[in-house]
Amino acid sequence: MKKSEKLKGKEKVQEKAAARKRTLQIVSVVAVIIIVIAGVTAYISLYNPFVVAAPGDKVSVVYTGMFENKTVFETNTNSSPITFTVGSGRMIKGFDAAVQGMKIGETKTVTIPSDQAYGPYDPSLVQIVPKSMFPANTTLYPGEPFGFRSAATGQSYLVHVVNVTSKGVAVDANSALAGQDLVFTIKVTGITKAGSGSSAAGSS
Repeated sequence: MKKSEKLKGKEKVQEKAAARKRTLQIVSVVAVIIIVIAGVTAYISLYNPFVVAAPGDKVSVVYTGMFENKTVFETNTNSSPITFTVGSGRMIKGFDAAVQGMKIGETKTVTIPSDQAYGPYDPSLVQIVPKSMFPANTTLYPGEPFGFRSAATGQSYLVHVVNVTSKGVAVDANSALAGQDLVFTIKVTGITKAGSGSSAAGSS
């Protein structure tokens, strides 16, 4: 074989090798692009950072409720998130309003005035009721909670014993949190958009 033919054969081998290398590079780039797109799609599907809570949405939250002196009165940070429909009236007004506009994974701390929480303290809700309304042989202590159901409306009420007198039992139907400005730290862990049937969730 002539030297020129050997050189041409070598050049062809090198060209094929270079072509295979370029093909592998293109395939690698395409694979990376596909992986990135799949990752972004999965992230949006799971965490959906573009979704914000709005009225009618089902929202899952973890929260800590505190008095203004930072004493914690309630928290679910060590248990399951609470789920509710925004604007349904299940939560106090200030909490409901605070959640609106929040994104999944977002945390905020808000101070909720008493009129947006459990309302002002109402002295008229302290009343004397007959001892006969309590279970027989029950020893009553101040601060003890009791549940009552109205025979007229069927609605349930929670009252606390204030004092026991010869006239009867003084009970307070005010919430234990009435008249208090409250501080809540709230983290949204999931949102299900109204009417969509699809949900997004983040880490708690």
